[in-house]
Amino acid sequence: MRFQLKHWLLVIIALLVIVLGINWWHQAHHFNKNVTINGINVGGLTTKQALEKVKTTKNSNQVYLNGHLIYDGSDTDYVFTSADEAKVKNVFHKQFTFFPSRKPYSLELKPGKQDLSQYETKKATVQSILQRENRGRQAPVDAYAELRDDKVTVHKGQKGTKIDEQRILHQLSSQATNSKIYLTAKQQQPLSPDSKTVQNEKKQLQKLIGKKVSYKVEKQTYHLTTGDVITSATYKDGQYHFNTSVIDKKIKQINKKQATLGKAFKFKTPDGKEITTTRDGSYGWKISAERAGKSLANAIATGKSSVDAKADIYGIGYNRRGTGYGVTENGGIGNTYAVISIADQHAWFYKNGKCVDDVDVVTGKMSNKADQTPKGVWYIMYKQSPSVLKGTSDNGSKYSSKVQYWAQFTDSGCGFHDASWRHNWSKTAYLNDGSNGCANMHPSDAAGAYNSLEVNEPVIIY
Repeated sequence: MRFQLKHWLLVIIALLVIVLGINWWHQAHHFNKNVTINGINVGGLTTKQALEKVKTTKNSNQVYLNGHLIYDGSDTDYVFTSADEAKVKNVFHKQFTFFPSRKPYSLELKPGKQDLSQYETKKATVQSILQRENRGRQAPVDAYAELRDDKVTVHKGQKGTKIDEQRILHQLSSQATNSKIYLTAKQQQPLSPDSKTVQNEKKQLQKLIGKKVSYKVEKQTYHLTTGDVITSATYKDGQYHFNTSVIDKKIKQINKKQATLGKAFKFKTPDGKEITTTRDGSYGWKISAERAGKSLANAIATGKSSVDAKADIYGIGYNRRGTGYGVTENGGIGNTYAVISIADQHAWFYKNGKCVDDVDVVTGKMSNKADQTPKGVWYIMYKQSPSVLKGTSDNGSKYSSKVQYWAQFTDSGCGFHDASWRHNWSKTAYLNDGSNGCANMHPSDAAGAYNSLEVNEPVIIY
């Protein structure tokens, strides 16, 4: 009895091995039942049979959107050759299972030579339909994280009605070689608060909380925190986006205390008198609240502990980046400058606190307000030797005058220059026979004065 049982057990095992072997052989050489290549059913076929079927099947070039035919092009041939059999074997391995499977499996096979002549037309048709369908539809609003008042909050998203065009175009691209392309239109979905993207935004924003940064303005240092700098912040596409309006008030206070642009300077004239200049002029600097906000916020984001305000200043005139930053001597004017006294019709030139040259000048005509040399603190915008001065005279005529030395100090065109055409060099010439606003110098004096000037140095006119 035991022998018979053992005999039948061996028989069953042998039959099972044979069945499994036959099954393995069949699975190893035939596609599963519901497998398609480029939309063509190849279930139960060998790789050679599958390739032959794909080769001989016409590409009908049809596109369906949600089951409706939206494009019906002319038929074309699939340009497969025997050399593509290796590709069929490769996609065969992707669907292989040891036991037969009825699970639908769509495979894509690109021939060596693809006929995609109608693809762009298909794409244009799909885009046109989607654009028409999306008119008047609302796009979804993604959930997002926001830093405000040193606290990170995640705001919920909002569903919309707009069709997800990019998703459909991706479907179209992935089925580009299919005889029939089936597209499914779905609405765009907003990012959820629990999505990896939004949670990463939250994580990145939390890194900003409680940070400190020092702001150096010349010799002063201001200690600021995240809350002092950042009104609100978001994190998108790997970058922080800041609103720094909260810093504006602080920058205004710093400018009032330290900035020199538009300032009335207290100044000791060459003859020893204490004067206060007018607020007019282009010399000086101020801190841009916008630039300061960006540089400070970026410092907080990158872990930088200190920021110099030098990169955040601005000015007016030729040099829009400001002049005199870091100069604290002599009330911000420094020790290298030029001085013009309109009353004395004289100019002095200082280097490191010492007068290195002085010359008589003829300034703008006082009898015509438009020609008067403007008082205030300006700066040498640029120097040029030789140069040609061009402009319009009081009578409206155009002039073009060659000079050997030119150093401009106002946007309106006033500057130091030699005036070989001038004959009236008296101390009262400026009253009715002055220049158009420039400081005219005698040709014999101009070289020394010109060479003593430096670009960006102040020019005090009183």
